[in-house]
Amino acid sequence: MIAIVNYGMGNLRSVQKALEHLGAAARITNDPADLHSADAIILPGVGAFGAAMQRLNESGLTPALQRAIEGGKPFLGICLGLQLLFESSSESPGVPGLSLLKGRVVGFRETPQFPLRVPHMGWSRLRQARIDYPLWQGVPDGAYVYFVHSYYPELHDEQLITAYCEYGVRFACAVGRDNLHAVQFHPEKSSAVGLQILQNFCQRFHS
Repeated sequence: MIAIVNYGMGNLRSVQKALEHLGAAARITNDPADLHSADAIILPGVGAFGAAMQRLNESGLTPALQRAIEGGKPFLGICLGLQLLFESSSESPGVPGLSLLKGRVVGFRETPQFPLRVPHMGWSRLRQARIDYPLWQGVPDGAYVYFVHSYYPELHDEQLITAYCEYGVRFACAVGRDNLHAVQFHPEKSSAVGLQILQNFCQRFHS
């Protein structure tokens, strides 16, 4: 069973429907105990970094997520679910993130004279930094995926970047190491390419 973390800030049903289409059992839950018993965890999310961390903290999900990921459970973060993995975000100064990855989240508007509309919303090319990365199996370099976001991560260790995107600036749109995977785009909204990425994630713990 895949636990889809419900902290009140995610497009949960769309993720669940995409997984069910692939034949995977998925449960939307806000119970920390479910994260312990699940085969894998998906943390989706839209909205503000600070509000999301407040809800995770209040529900007891923060330590449950940290223990599960550090313990090796397969994990996929989506959109805000990627950003929350980092130490901080300029969107919510002074609010600690999950701090499972070193780095911070910054906004497009922090780039001087940023030339494009914010948020970045629509289809953009996925440029693979690691062509052997398991989530990209069967996904061509340059495939289009769907984004809705105003912030992106700046990593201390760029070797963790698995894909980039170009939108006014070149930014990391996917990161990963061992059991931890995260994408800034929405695979559940990215048609056949997104379904392939979700299928690849499911195969990581059913293989």
